[in-house]
Amino acid sequence: MSKEFDLGTLLAERGAERYELHAKYLNHQLPKMLHTIGFDKVYERAEGAHFWDGDGNDYLDMLAGFGVMGLGRHHPVVRKALHDVLDASLADLTRFDCQPLPGLLAEKLIAHSPHLDRVFFGNSGTEAVETALKFARYATGKPRVLYCAHAFHGLTTGSLSVNGEDGFRDGFAPLLPDTAVPLGDLDALARELKKGDVAALIVEPIQGKGVHESPPGYLRAAQDLLHQHKALLIADEVQTGLGRTGDFYAYQHEDGVEPDLVCVAKALSGGYVPVGATLGKDWIFKKVYSSMDRVLVHSASFGSNAQAMAAGLAVLSVMEDEQTVANARAMGDLLASRLTALIDRYELLSDVRGRGLMIGIEFGRPKSLKLRSRWTMLQAARKGLFAQMVVVPLLQKHRILTQVSGDHLEVIKLIPPLVVDEADVDRFVDAFTAVMDDAHSGGGLMWDFGKTLVKQAVANR
Repeated sequence: MSKEFDLGTLLAERGAERYELHAKYLNHQLPKMLHTIGFDKVYERAEGAHFWDGDGNDYLDMLAGFGVMGLGRHHPVVRKALHDVLDASLADLTRFDCQPLPGLLAEKLIAHSPHLDRVFFGNSGTEAVETALKFARYATGKPRVLYCAHAFHGLTTGSLSVNGEDGFRDGFAPLLPDTAVPLGDLDALARELKKGDVAALIVEPIQGKGVHESPPGYLRAAQDLLHQHKALLIADEVQTGLGRTGDFYAYQHEDGVEPDLVCVAKALSGGYVPVGATLGKDWIFKKVYSSMDRVLVHSASFGSNAQAMAAGLAVLSVMEDEQTVANARAMGDLLASRLTALIDRYELLSDVRGRGLMIGIEFGRPKSLKLRSRWTMLQAARKGLFAQMVVVPLLQKHRILTQVSGDHLEVIKLIPPLVVDEADVDRFVDAFTAVMDDAHSGGGLMWDFGKTLVKQAVANR
């Protein structure tokens, strides 16, 4: 008889080894990085938009697990759905039947984008993108996919081919045929389309790296150009979808935009079971799955599993019942307006942008000599250090978790759970104001930490 497995006992006995285990068996640079910037916290529990350490200190989450925790952590409705599906002991993943949950979840998703018809379920955002790339190339018979400069669509080989950051691409060539075009540049798009080999343009309606929104009218005009050349528009809504920007999908901010393929993931999981989905038009799916011989030409071993489907259905139900999209719009507008009001107050603060609860805070070169000299010192060591100098005290002094929105960027990205309330907004703005006051005073722990970051940046060259 096998020994009984007890997860609670295992965590009690070995949980304190978390950083050592990661350093030995996983990505050894991650714990090193966390120790360096003082992010090596030990969180014990979480609920909604907050988590707590072993001493009972409350932390505000403005990162949402890179957007995964759209409903916050441990939503009771999602938890119950997962308990229910486990207790049901379904005959799941037989591979040769049709379970009801995938069809029900697909039906719910399509209801939010009625110009689309069918769904493929995978396990992640990058897998949703891979699916869209494959389907676009097969449906059009063309090899090349266009993407926007500075884009991020995932890190597996296909999605890496449409990644606009050289730091991610370096050393992994050869990749798929691809070409970058500037976000918003219709002339550049038209030039590439005239070559006749373009299958699709993949675009984030709001880029996660730097939080840059596509210009007004761009998506509709790009769609028209693509269709004139028998190419497809792919909307990557992995981070922006499911209410993040104040509409169910970010492309819906612009009238007349009807992407041929839409990728979603992250928040659809409820923060529990990984799930990705690629939504598309009927003719595309019918061309890919053109005969019974091709019935499994694209599939995923764990795609459409019952736990993931139950989580997705519960998430969509909660979003409707609790009006999380409307809350994202209202709280996003409130947060953005209060932060924008600080621009005239702080010379280091240059811009606040975004939609809904996807907000970018950008810092820029100050005018005063004293601050300018310190800014220049940081920039010479490594661009992006000032933004990191803001992120660190937000966590260490104010217990608020945020992120720099990309390597070598002086931009903080705010993507909190869509359930944040006015008290959470107040808390963040008060903390951010205190950190900026410290930065503009020209002294304090913040600039001392900046010197540490400079030394670390120089040592890593």
